[in-house]
Amino acid sequence: MLILISDAFDPSLAGNLAKFGEVTDDKGRLSEADVVLIRSKTKATKEYINEAKNLKMIIRGGVGTDNIDKPHCAEKGIIVHNTPKAPAIAVAELAFALMLAVPNHIVKAHTTMAGGEWAKKQLKRTELNGKTLGLVGIGNIAQAVATRATAFGMTVKAYDKYVAESDKAEMVGTLDELVAQADYLSLHLPLTDETRDLLNAEMISKMKDGAVVVNTGRGLTVDADAMKAALESGKISAYATDVWNSDPPSEDYPILSAPNVLMAPHLGASSKENLMRIGEEVVAHIDAFVGGK
Repeated sequence: MLILISDAFDPSLAGNLAKFGEVTDDKGRLSEADVVLIRSKTKATKEYINEAKNLKMIIRGGVGTDNIDKPHCAEKGIIVHNTPKAPAIAVAELAFALMLAVPNHIVKAHTTMAGGEWAKKQLKRTELNGKTLGLVGIGNIAQAVATRATAFGMTVKAYDKYVAESDKAEMVGTLDELVAQADYLSLHLPLTDETRDLLNAEMISKMKDGAVVVNTGRGLTVDADAMKAALESGKISAYATDVWNSDPPSEDYPILSAPNVLMAPHLGASSKENLMRIGEEVVAHIDAFVGGK
């Protein structure tokens, strides 16, 4: 068996996989690979899959599989796995860090001091305590965010089309209802035809004036033009995001030139601990495959 590690994983993974066969990071050997490991960078398109003539399984180290042509894999009998549990803590901690950074003006406080300015009077903080957090989606990551928000004294509500009850949040019946109540709206969605541009101008108009949006899910679930307009008008007071239209974002991506944006370069799943957990799930998937499970 040839296992191709196509994207960045923990350095220990290659050694842990050696018991299954040959392991390589040479992308030129795609046509020989039985198993391909990817994260966000590699796009397993129809053309990519067709080039991998021996391919039997693709594993994505992460939550979603929107960078894999799953219907084409199904046609060719290729197994697709991901590692949905591994990133929960890493992404949740970043989401909460962004949520804390906005009302505490962490970036501006640092940069003004670094520039020799004492902006104590200008930087007016607000607290998370007592605010309502709306979670769009209540999967593993959102549940971890909910746990942290509850510890900070926030009221946590959530909407998920496929989940009726949760012990982590009060579930509401519609997305419209959720956005109307949320002081902070945190997005935890995969990218599908249904979720693309879900947070658009119409949905934003139903939000509280001055609400904050945090996005550690998928960049394209937010209509970038609509978000920029909402930030410029003050309808949305801040947009904190770790996810983009591409990695890196295109130079003309509207969010890059919008006011009151807190940006990170897709760091959510990049913690050392998460990469180790991803590796463990990858090994388990391959072990089950080799064992015929």
